[in-house]
Amino acid sequence: MDKADEPDTVEQKIASPCISVCALDENDVCSGCFRDLEEIARWSSMDNEQKRDVLLLCRDRRKQRFGDFGLG
Repeated sequence: MDKADEPDTVEQKIASPCISVCALDENDVCSGCFRDLEEIARWSSMDNEQKRDVLLLCRDRRKQRFGDFGLG
């Protein structure tokens, strides 16, 4: 591949949603970031597409717990 074929931008890694609360509920879901135990363990090996999928699950879990409060 020559330089003309390379993409102009490189996708940045998606940061962890961890907010350092780190307390698991009875379903092994963190009350801070709303990831489950498996998602937390696998986060560093996930690609960005997988991370985006997890973030959508986290948003849904937070919404189930708190409703629309605090979602922008």
